[in-house]
Amino acid sequence: MTHAVEVVGLSKRFGDTIAVDGVDLAVAEGELFSLLGPNGAGKTTLMGMLAGLLEPDGGRALIGGQRAGSSAARALLGVVPQEVALYPDLSAHENLAFWGRMYGLRGDDLRRRCDTLLQVVGLEGRRRDRVGTFSGGMKRRLNIAAALLHRPSVVMLDEPTVGIDPQSRRAILDYVLRLNREGATVFYTTHYMEEAQELSDRIAILDRGRIIALGTHDELVRIVGERDVIDLILGDASAGDAVAAFRDLPGIDSDGSPDQNGRLRLLADDGETALPLLFQRAAEAGVSIRSVAVTEPNLESVFLQLTGRALRD
Repeated sequence: MTHAVEVVGLSKRFGDTIAVDGVDLAVAEGELFSLLGPNGAGKTTLMGMLAGLLEPDGGRALIGGQRAGSSAARALLGVVPQEVALYPDLSAHENLAFWGRMYGLRGDDLRRRCDTLLQVVGLEGRRRDRVGTFSGGMKRRLNIAAALLHRPSVVMLDEPTVGIDPQSRRAILDYVLRLNREGATVFYTTHYMEEAQELSDRIAILDRGRIIALGTHDELVRIVGERDVIDLILGDASAGDAVAAFRDLPGIDSDGSPDQNGRLRLLADDGETALPLLFQRAAEAGVSIRSVAVTEPNLESVFLQLTGRALRD
């Protein structure tokens, strides 16, 4: 079976820093696959090797069975980099025409592709305007259009919604879904969990250069045991007593001690069943609860459990 994207033992080091550490993964044709990870996890480095922009130190990467970086692989691949790759002094149409010629398009075919894609990304009315006058969201949309000029079968997008307005973000996500419905394999990197959750057939979580989890959304959620999360905000005088008060309640476990704001996180087999028990025990123990929130298991729960809660550079 030929995969759209296949990676075996891929590694990349920059000096003493291991950016990608023996990654293995395979993306099926027609799949919408998301690579999720915190900033600095190695997502952009992995994308650079798949696009043929970086030479791996070890392992191999294939696009449609062709070696990443080869002319055959490039013909199959459309890449939307994290940094916008457009010429600010050219118009939207001139940018697309330039990149189209780089892909070998000419004449009527090039003109039709430019016109079609400007319409698709909602920039037809700005076709003659300089890209330097565009908003960040408009530039991102035009960047996507440039990557699609040669009708690639595999589209890679590296965090395309970073730093843009909500309307442009929504338009980009809708277009990613449309691309996939029309048959393209989509490889999407993000550190926004809600994007990965909405878009993906499967999700890989990358951290410190390694794949630490891989599966569908439901498969990943099962990692945390499908337990509900209960967040309590405690009264100042109650924080120290709460863990002991709730310790022996059936089906409820503590996820640590209250933080400096009095928040205590609990894991429950069933949040709705747990709440009456918690309030009863709190009343008995003199524990003051200011607010309570119950969250069903989701991708954020998995992400935080696997990568940790501490902020990292």
